[in-house]
Amino acid sequence: MSAQHTKIKFLAHASFQITTPEGRVILIDPWYTDNPFLPAGTTIPPQVDLILLTHGHDDHLDKKIIDFIRNNSPKVIASPGVRAYLTNNSVPAHAFEPMNFGGTVSLMDCRVTMTNAFHQASITQPDGKYGYLHATNGFIIWLSDDVSVYYSGDTSVFGDMGLIGEIYEPDIAILPIGDRFTMGPLEAAFATRLLKVHHVIPCHYGTYPALTGTPERLKELTQDLSHLEIHVLKAGEELDTAGLKLKQW
Repeated sequence: MSAQHTKIKFLAHASFQITTPEGRVILIDPWYTDNPFLPAGTTIPPQVDLILLTHGHDDHLDKKIIDFIRNNSPKVIASPGVRAYLTNNSVPAHAFEPMNFGGTVSLMDCRVTMTNAFHQASITQPDGKYGYLHATNGFIIWLSDDVSVYYSGDTSVFGDMGLIGEIYEPDIAILPIGDRFTMGPLEAAFATRLLKVHHVIPCHYGTYPALTGTPERLKELTQDLSHLEIHVLKAGEELDTAGLKLKQW
C-alpha cells in the first residue's frame, strides 16, 4: 500500500522509521530489544526494506539486529566500523550497500548519502567487553516525493553542517538535543542555522537523567527564525510530510 507522502515516525530515543511514498520501510538506528522508552507493544514491523546505522552504541544498534537481518533480509547501510562488526558476525555481504563518508547510493526509489559526524563509539561484545572503536556518521535521505531528511546521528555541532545545508539542501533535520553526549539545545540551534532547514525533529533527550536538553529550550534559542517549525514528537508519533513547507530559507 502506497504511503503517498513520506512519513517519519519517532520510535523512541533516537530510533526512527521512515515510510516512503512507495510504502517501503526504512529503519534508522533501530533499538527495540529491552528498550524501556518504546510505547507498550511496539515491535519491529513485519516489513523492513532498509536499515540505516550510524554507529554501534547499544541505544542505536539493537542487540538482536544480526538475527533480524539474517531472518528478514533487509538491505543495510552501516558505518564502516559497524559493517565490520556485522560482517565478522556472519551477516552476509549481499545484505550491505557498502559506502563511506561523502558517498551516495540510489536504491528503493530513494538516494542515501553518508555524512560526517563527530562522536566516538564502540560496540559491546557478547562477553561484555568493548570493541570496534569507530567514528559515527549521519545520513541524507532523498525520497521520491522530493522530501529530503538529514539524520545527523549522535554528534556535536560542526561548521561543515553549513556545507551539508548548501550541498544537500535538506528539508527536515533530525537532531539530538540531550547534551552531555551529543549536542544540546544551544548547539542544535546553531546547527539549525547552518543547515537552513524549515523543520527540525529533536531526539536523544529526556530518556536518561543525564540527557537534560529540552525542546522548549531549543525553541527559545530559535524563536527569531520565523520560518522554522520544531516538531516535538512523542514516542510512537508520526509526522506526515504532506503539506509541509519544505523549501530552504
